[in-house]
Amino acid sequence: MTPGRETDERFLRMAIELAVRSVRQGDCPFGALVVLDGEVLGTGCNQVLTGRDPTAHAEVVAIRAAALAHGSHDLSGAVVYSSCEPCPMCLTACYWSHADRVVFAATRRHSTAAGFEDARLYDDLAALADDHLDRLRVARVPVDEEQAPFKAWATRPGR
Repeated sequence: MTPGRETDERFLRMAIELAVRSVRQGDCPFGALVVLDGEVLGTGCNQVLTGRDPTAHAEVVAIRAAALAHGSHDLSGAVVYSSCEPCPMCLTACYWSHADRVVFAATRRHSTAAGFEDARLYDDLAALADDHLDRLRVARVPVDEEQAPFKAWATRPGR
């Protein structure tokens, strides 16, 4: 069963709050959570800068926490909510987790405008991505607050 827009927006707002918190904690402006049957299994803020780990993107952190809480790497039936369109690495992590859906607010163009390389990475991997995303449904749901993490990022000293 696909959650309604109201549910999607509620969880997206939580992801956006995590993204703003990530900036305040000294990291990049991305947040994510994994929801199964209406229950949040795992949350994640970017830990790339604070953890010195280029793979510690919010979606990956949230998937790791959700899998641990769920007791399995198989998150079939879950929805990954992200403050921003997942980068190719994170989208692949969503795919391998067997999540049913990925829902995001801001787009790769928004993150590129804030200084991140997501759009370029997607452009470079377009042929591969087009061939391998048949099973995973991905949808953008715009929300008013979607730019809040990038606004927080823009005002963060020393970024």
